[in-house]
Amino acid sequence: MTPPRLRRTRIALAAAGVLVAVPVVAVIVLMNYDWNRARPWLNDKIGEAIDRPFAIRGDLALTWQSQGRGDADRSWSDYLPLPHLVAQDVHIGNPAGMRAPAEMAGVGRFAFFIELLPLLQHRISIPVLRFDQPVVLLQRDADGKNNWTFKPADKPSPWQLDLQRVVFTKGTVHYIDAKTHVDAVAEVDTINADPTYGVSWKVRGKWNGQNISGGGKAGAVLSLRQQSVPYPLAANLNVGGTSIAVEGTLTKPSALAAIDMRLKISGPSMARLYGLTGVLLPETPPFATEGHLTGNLGAHASHWLYDRFTGRVGNSDIEGRLDFKTGQPRPLLTGAVQSKLLQFSDLGPLIGADSNASKQARGVEAVQPGNRVLPVEKFRTERWTALDADVGFKAQRITRDKDLPIANLDTMIHMKDGVLSLTPMNFDVAGGRFTSNIKLDGSGRLNPDAIRAELKASARKLKLKQLFPRIEEMQATVGEVNADLSLSATGNSVAGLLGSSNGELKGVINEGSVSKLLLEEMGLNIGNVVLTKVIGDKQVKLNCMVTDFSVTNGLMRSRLFVVDTSDATISVAGTVNLDNEKMDLTLRPDAKGLRVISLRAPIYVRGTFKDPDVSVDKGVLALRAGGALALAVMAPVAAILPLVNAGPGETTGCEALLARQGGKPVAPPPGQTLRQKPSGKVKN
Repeated sequence: MTPPRLRRTRIALAAAGVLVAVPVVAVIVLMNYDWNRARPWLNDKIGEAIDRPFAIRGDLALTWQSQGRGDADRSWSDYLPLPHLVAQDVHIGNPAGMRAPAEMAGVGRFAFFIELLPLLQHRISIPVLRFDQPVVLLQRDADGKNNWTFKPADKPSPWQLDLQRVVFTKGTVHYIDAKTHVDAVAEVDTINADPTYGVSWKVRGKWNGQNISGGGKAGAVLSLRQQSVPYPLAANLNVGGTSIAVEGTLTKPSALAAIDMRLKISGPSMARLYGLTGVLLPETPPFATEGHLTGNLGAHASHWLYDRFTGRVGNSDIEGRLDFKTGQPRPLLTGAVQSKLLQFSDLGPLIGADSNASKQARGVEAVQPGNRVLPVEKFRTERWTALDADVGFKAQRITRDKDLPIANLDTMIHMKDGVLSLTPMNFDVAGGRFTSNIKLDGSGRLNPDAIRAELKASARKLKLKQLFPRIEEMQATVGEVNADLSLSATGNSVAGLLGSSNGELKGVINEGSVSKLLLEEMGLNIGNVVLTKVIGDKQVKLNCMVTDFSVTNGLMRSRLFVVDTSDATISVAGTVNLDNEKMDLTLRPDAKGLRVISLRAPIYVRGTFKDPDVSVDKGVLALRAGGALALAVMAPVAAILPLVNAGPGETTGCEALLARQGGKPVAPPPGQTLRQKPSGKVKN
């Protein structure tokens, strides 16, 4: 009789033997089973699970081997033999309803390992999934339906998939997107002996009708378990003349949820970026920027930050920070941009005021007629409802051919539901300050084909000599300009807006002095011009200059325009047509003292903005010259009398001018009166 202790030992050994024998027998059976016989069943079940055709057309085999990882992070488990499934010539079709071609992917060789112990916990753990020579088509229709989103399960599965790493080798990826108008092909190849990158790729195709080309590098192994492990990526692309270079990492590649890149971008105009990014930016000269780009792609919204960027736009420098968030009802762009030195000419493309050659360089049709000055390029308001914006912009200094420096530009750009506001837009100019508020309604609610514009602006304490730096006689001038402007208009270009504008323009120069030579030349006082040239120029007391224009449907009509000095009064009357860019102004100088050989005749300023014409009334000159000739025959001594102008002999102040003509000038700056009493007589 067998002792109980021995019997228990035999039972334990038998049980252990069974436990060992069952998996050994299972492994032997699995390794010797012809898995090709199971292909129809696998094709059917996998196709049903993913809701699209699936087929293994080549050999299907199961081997037993270690993973064979060659990197430095391998552990002891990497040396254990694991089931290794290898499928040749694998194909995955598109879901029902997708347009041709019907196949989503084809893989020359598809292989993966399966860990055994996690199966006991209903977890399918795949350490490495390898694709050799894949040909992939990623496709999205105009309605948003795509072929990379698989049908969700009707009920939660008791099994979980744990895919840790994906390895790519040479292949092709074709991306077609009807929503973003992309049709591009990337060819992927393996890189050997590169410590950072394992595959390279080249891309070609179309993006929004523009040619796209370029290439880059990426990591060979895509880790899906260790989401903190960065997946390296570098690329250089050219899209319709815009160059984009990125280098950085995807820190959560399974969901493309965290992007950290160094971004360099350059192109003919920032407006060309709209087709690539959906971010509405203004028309600019050629630009180049470099900065730090981070992004998070959420399920319902994404967030992008372009931080600490620097660059140039034309000949101007820029730096700052831009924050872009998608969402409803539209994306939002916020941030702050600064410039130390901004060239005035670089602002021309904002309103279409650059040359035709510049327009062609930034990809815009050259539409500016040769005989027009005001820009006729149309605003692209169809994009204004694409996003909202709150972006601050500051420029320390703005130069225009070094003649009229503008400093301390400060504006806040607001875009809300298609309405663009610059509130405020202020800057220092000519020693004074210009302040304004601008509102441009491009939403289409008021007029579907035009912008409704409102402008309110004021200028205070602008120095005369700084306003006219190229006029030599003005450099000794003393005086300040104060003006107010209020306009409203409807149009689809700068020319269209000004040509339909309504409002008024008022201005005052309050006290100062002006060049005597300049006044004599304006009054055609030939003798005094000669004397001034001989004995030297002097300053004449400037009592004031008052301007008051009404604007009706683009026609500026002078209600009051008078320059009053101690030596002369010059009145200006007429019109300036902003619609056809024509002028019809008459200047009438009137000397206040004795002038030798004075040809007192009206001066006409006519013609167009592009080709102005300044002339003198030839009839008046002929009469005065004829009278002088007759007197010369009768009495040579008296011949100069018609050319001598004694003038009214009085000083007409601004208050008297306004009282006589019923005008109301712009208010002077606080603390000043409209006209101070002369402190003393200014001698000739």
